[in-house]
Amino acid sequence: MKDAFGLPQSLLVLGGTSEIALAAARRLIARRTRTVWLAGRPSPGLDEAAGHLRGLGAEVRTVAFDALDPAGHEDALGKVFAEGDVDLVLLAFGTLGDQARDERDPQAAVRVAQTNYTGAVSAGLVCANALRAQGHGSLVVLSSVAGERARRANFVYGSSKAGLDAFAQGLGDALHGTGVHVMVVRPGFVRTRMTAGLPEAPLATTPEAVAAAVELGLRRRSETVWVPGSLRVVMSALRHLPRGVFRRLPV
Repeated sequence: MKDAFGLPQSLLVLGGTSEIALAAARRLIARRTRTVWLAGRPSPGLDEAAGHLRGLGAEVRTVAFDALDPAGHEDALGKVFAEGDVDLVLLAFGTLGDQARDERDPQAAVRVAQTNYTGAVSAGLVCANALRAQGHGSLVVLSSVAGERARRANFVYGSSKAGLDAFAQGLGDALHGTGVHVMVVRPGFVRTRMTAGLPEAPLATTPEAVAAAVELGLRRRSETVWVPGSLRVVMSALRHLPRGVFRRLPV
């Protein structure tokens, strides 16, 4: 169960090698979390992440999970919930893709959409149903400011995050009153392996800053969290720009 501040004792990470998710796990372990499940494709990286978190004092287990295999989600994630209640599910998997390649290769674009949206819909509903059955818990979904308005530079990725964001908000409405809390996190440019080599955007942030925002959001039971918070105003302005003006911006 959660403590008096709404922080979890047990955590399931979907995307167990995500730098943002692991930063959040480290922060939560330092506070209260004692049991962690890392769900992801079996790999040395997943094992290394689990070992690192064990070194911080948590009981950590891994579970084989593939976002691109929705047919296997209920079985894989059901095994986790069968072990006992889960206080927090952090949906953190995703792929940035390569815009130029994705435009040339529709199948590559489809893979981005299937990972970021279709896989998240499947895994999100499996976890939401399990959380509803146990009568409590939080589902935190890592979205992106890229989903606020599709940009020419990354509209394949942005459109997939727009779908994910809308799905997560609707899911939160559907679960209202059930004891399950859904929180959507919208970071801007985060300095991670996924963004290495890309031009850094204004108001860039770090996995640790996103993790801190996740913790604060859980304490406040927020429904939407922007990281950094100033992006809320920036994206509101960009969202309402006339399309002709938006097209001419260097974004």
